[in-house]
Amino acid sequence: MAIQRISRSFRDISLSFIPHPVTNDLTILRNENAIVRSVRNLVETIPRERFFNSTIGSNVRSSLFDFVDFGSAANIKNQIETVIENYEPRIDNLIVEVDPKPDDNTFEVTLIFDIVGQDFPTQTINFILEATR
Repeated sequence: MAIQRISRSFRDISLSFIPHPVTNDLTILRNENAIVRSVRNLVETIPRERFFNSTIGSNVRSSLFDFVDFGSAANIKNQIETVIENYEPRIDNLIVEVDPKPDDNTFEVTLIFDIVGQDFPTQTINFILEATR
């Protein structure tokens, strides 16, 4: 039987690198905010973009230049599921919904998941993916 790990809290450094106004230290993201930011970074990272771990990332960005249809949406959904399941062990029960918006040339993405280790409410992230040059 596997031992389930229970964490007290999750902390990550904010990638805005804006110093705290009082302490002048880097700001810290805590608990669900840290995990939400991590998930978003995984989806937006291109493979080979991180020098010391070139396998992290997804090809979502290159899929944005395909036709905005349900085939491309299914491809993006699979890429998001794969990268999150492989590189974010702090979440469970992941549901990914990708809705193509051909009139706007965008994809609306909704991620629903539970955080492992603590009693946080189910998290929902909504964001738009669009091709930019």
